[in-house]
Amino acid sequence: MSASPVLWNLDARGVATVTLNRPEVNNAYDGALIQGVLTAMDELATKPLRVVVLKGNGKHFQAGADLKWINGVRPKSPAENEAASQATFEAVQRLNTLPVPTVALVQGGCFGGGTGVISACDVVIAADNALFSITEVRWGLTAAIIIPQLCDAIGVRQVRRYALTGERFGAEDARRIGLVHEVVPLADLESAGAKVVDQLLANAPDALAETKKLALESSFGGMAVDDAAYKRLVKLHSAKRQTAEAAEGLASFAEKRAGNWGSGQA
Repeated sequence: MSASPVLWNLDARGVATVTLNRPEVNNAYDGALIQGVLTAMDELATKPLRVVVLKGNGKHFQAGADLKWINGVRPKSPAENEAASQATFEAVQRLNTLPVPTVALVQGGCFGGGTGVISACDVVIAADNALFSITEVRWGLTAAIIIPQLCDAIGVRQVRRYALTGERFGAEDARRIGLVHEVVPLADLESAGAKVVDQLLANAPDALAETKKLALESSFGGMAVDDAAYKRLVKLHSAKRQTAEAAEGLASFAEKRAGNWGSGQA
C-alpha cells in the first residue's frame, strides 16, 4: 500500500488520517490520486468515523494538478475531459460534505486545486513555511470547480484578487484572509492538529453533523452534486482545458517560460 497515491488509517477513537502520497511530484493530483481520495471516502463511510485529518506526504501539502497529466487529458474527447473534471469536483465535494469534521494540516506548497481542497475542510492549520497560490490562470486554465469553496473560505473580494493575479502568498496572509485558521511552527503542526482533534472529539457526533450540514446549506459550498450551477462549472472547467490558451499556458510551464498571451492565443 505504500505506493498508493492516497493512504488512510483509522484509530480506535474513530479518527482517520488521509494522506496524499505522491511526494515525488509534491502531491500534485492526477486521475489516480483523485480516485484514491474517492476510494478512501467510500471505505471510511463504512467505518465508525468521528474526524478526518488530511495531510500531504513529504515537504509539500499539495501542488495542484499534475500538468503532465492535464496535457495527457487535453487531446481526449470533450466527454473524457468532462469526466476528469467531474471526478475532481466529486473528490473535493465529498470532503466538503463529509458528515464529520475535517482538519487539514498544511506544510510547504499548497497551490491551485490544493487551495480548493483546504477550503472544503472545516479546520485548516498551516505551518509557518506554507505557501499558497490559486495558479490556474497562469497556465490558461480556470479554477471553476473550486471557486465556490474559495468564495466560502476567503470571500469574493479576496478571490477576485488572488484567483486573478495567481500570486503566491504566505501563511500569515492566508490566515488574514481566512484561508487558514491557525499558523504554527512546522515542528508543532502535528501537535496543533491533535489539539483540535481532541476538541472535536469532546463534542456530540450528531450535533456536529447537523451543525455542519446547516452551515453548508447557507453557503456556496453546500450546493449538491447534481446542482445545475455545479454542472455548469464542471463543463467550464473541462472545456477551458481544451482551448488554445490552455495549450500555450501548459507549454509555457513545460518550457519554463512566460506565457505568450498575444493575439491568437485564445
